[in-house]
Amino acid sequence: MSVVIAPTGHASAYLVRAAVTAPSVYNTQPWFFVADGDRGIELHADTDRRMPRTDPHGRELVISCGAALFNVRLAMRHLGFTPVVRAFPRPQDPALLARVAWGPYARPTSDEQRMYGALRRRRTVRGAFRTDPLPAGLVESLRVQAVEEGAALHVVDDPVSRKNLAALVQEAENVHRGTLAHSAEQAAWTWRPAEPRRDGVPTDVSVTHPDCTGFAGRDIAGLTDMFPVPPGRMPAPAGLVAVLSTDRDDRLAWLRAGQALERILLYAAAHGVMAAFHTQPLEVDRLRARLRREFLPGDFPQMVLRLGFAPPLRTVPRRPAAEVLH
Repeated sequence: MSVVIAPTGHASAYLVRAAVTAPSVYNTQPWFFVADGDRGIELHADTDRRMPRTDPHGRELVISCGAALFNVRLAMRHLGFTPVVRAFPRPQDPALLARVAWGPYARPTSDEQRMYGALRRRRTVRGAFRTDPLPAGLVESLRVQAVEEGAALHVVDDPVSRKNLAALVQEAENVHRGTLAHSAEQAAWTWRPAEPRRDGVPTDVSVTHPDCTGFAGRDIAGLTDMFPVPPGRMPAPAGLVAVLSTDRDDRLAWLRAGQALERILLYAAAHGVMAAFHTQPLEVDRLRARLRREFLPGDFPQMVLRLGFAPPLRTVPRRPAAEVLH
């Protein structure tokens, strides 16, 4: 479909260029946007991009779209307007996740400006972090950022708890690696550098073993077939380990979780801190239930992540705004 030319066409494209920098599972970018004349913009889930084996309930698809929604809001704030968000405005159309209208003028805060400046600096880590400690007070600030979006960030710093969580991640990753349908789905969203795409993940995005940190990563390049055990005697630095949760587990909660995730990621990136994701145990129902029972009684886990200072990271491609703005 072609881009709608409207009085706010340039502004809509501006918002979408910010939105598409959001992270998504396997970089599927499962969203598209509709310019709503001079009133604002709509965020739709692109269900053709859902990964049914990895994400059977569509939870991660909605979280990914929630991250893009936060970026739309942040871009509006950068322009000096207050975003007015209505989630799921048309119940008969579940793919329409949100409508964002232009609200009254309000000067952006310094934190909002710093987060906006980090939009294109944020990267996803697939491997180890450096040993540098996180800035003083950053962890508590990240907790506050999560609360602002109706979520909670739980730091897993006890050695026994970290070991148990790492074991859950490894068990889930083993399930994925041992399931042919899942491996085929992963292969559909990865590509070789000689055949580049604007979505998915290149197989050379990381040259480190996916299990090098003790928290199993997705085996994008198939390294575990050649090296079942990572080289080296000691695990590489894993960084700060945390779980993002919500008090409910419906689609509205997932949308909130995505916005909280992106807010945390951008606030951290503004301080030079990047994140790695380990959602595998949340993609296996029995392991997600176990993780909730052991780590978050009363809350629902939505994301498992590590945070730290990373070596230089490459950028994965994004589809241009013209391709996703209808």
